[in-house]
Amino acid sequence: MGVAKIVVVEDEDAIRMGIAAALDRAGYDVVECADGEAGLHAARLSDVDLVLLDLMMPKMDGMTVLAELRKTHSALPVIILSARGEEDDRVGGLKGGADDYVVKPFSPRELLARVEAVLRRTPERPSPVKGLLVNGTPIDLERREIRPTDKPTVALSETECQILAHLACNRGRAVARDELLLRIWGLSGKGIETRTVDMHVARLRGKLSDACGETAADAVATVRGKGYMLGSMVESIGDAAAQPDASEAGPA
Repeated sequence: MGVAKIVVVEDEDAIRMGIAAALDRAGYDVVECADGEAGLHAARLSDVDLVLLDLMMPKMDGMTVLAELRKTHSALPVIILSARGEEDDRVGGLKGGADDYVVKPFSPRELLARVEAVLRRTPERPSPVKGLLVNGTPIDLERREIRPTDKPTVALSETECQILAHLACNRGRAVARDELLLRIWGLSGKGIETRTVDMHVARLRGKLSDACGETAADAVATVRGKGYMLGSMVESIGDAAAQPDASEAGPA
């Protein structure tokens, strides 16, 4: 793992700045947020390795932030920082999905030890997928091209490549439309029509079908009632991840 990025979500300026300074001195990349909504947004949209999360905050309390974060980032490590140190509070935080619970006041040394311990037991994030094979046809996600051997190269948009890359990084599970809206467009799915995602997926399927054969439309499969996932004919170049179970998936 390279330099770990840590989001510090704490509304008290002095505490937040002190934590950030200690983490910075220890060599971490730090993002500071002063309320729960900003913290949730930063944790979801940045390449984050760990979140330090206060409980009592404006706009959105820490337990709500944790619950919302777990909907899209089930494995992202979270350490709760709170003055509420009763057993019920600690148990509630851990049962709510936190990886550790640190009671205020704490020393920088203790916090850094907790951070290091959580990061040590967290699997490294998979390397970003740079290419795919669909029915044996290569797709270069960095150059944004489908490159058939017997047809002209087909250009992909940045958004189409982001959709493929996000599905590839989450192989084996259905990715909800709301998650794609959030991770690619930066939009909360609440109250927003999902036709934006569907239209981009439809265009992407058309390009895949034209370049890689008719069955390649199933490369982005619909999982009924859940979202999208990569089909069984898609391979990540250089990735040995297991193929997904597509038994419940099919074209839209």
